[in-house]
Amino acid sequence: MDNSRKRLNNILHQLAEIDYVHPDDIPNIDLYMDQVLTFLNQKLGTVREVNEDKAMTKTMINNYTKNQILPPPEKKKYSRDHMLNLIFIYYFKNFLGLKDIKSILDPINEKYYGDSEDTNFFEIYSNMVGYEHSVAKEVTKDIIKKYNFSRQVFEDKDEESKDTLQDFTFLCLLSFDVFVKKMMIEQYISGRRQEEEKQAEEESKKSDENSSKEK
Repeated sequence: MDNSRKRLNNILHQLAEIDYVHPDDIPNIDLYMDQVLTFLNQKLGTVREVNEDKAMTKTMINNYTKNQILPPPEKKKYSRDHMLNLIFIYYFKNFLGLKDIKSILDPINEKYYGDSEDTNFFEIYSNMVGYEHSVAKEVTKDIIKKYNFSRQVFEDKDEESKDTLQDFTFLCLLSFDVFVKKMMIEQYISGRRQEEEKQAEEESKKSDENSSKEK
């Protein structure tokens, strides 16, 4: 087995071991900052980046609250909904800016955060992680497909050049996939934001017109 295939197998093995934070493991009691950090850094360990010392820090959490991405704590305590927010933020922050993360979470927090009569935040999270295994399988299949394709190009080159060029092709295929999906997410968020701004503008205009008629 060549070195590139070994590297791929090692990565796929790591991918298979990636686990999400199980809903039932998330405390349904209010926690102080230190308790939140201990829990998240322990539970997010399997998905943490190689060069990442901690999944979450006090500075990060305070920054999310300051930027109104995370609802403020109640008397310095964080609820289960806070924890769920932080887990989503952790995943999103690897490829999205804070403004886009806020755009994604705001509608969910506005309707489902806290004592919601409708579907609650915990149910939403439980549904999301329920898809994890099927999505992971599809991702694995796609990675293998891209790898096999990369091994079919530059066959006429010498061994050293071929390995370098095939590895480069494989990385480009993966990178382009990430680029396209990231662009789609950003454009989707931007389009929704424009629609919301247009709607708010129309409602403001109607309100002004009604005020003028009353006068």
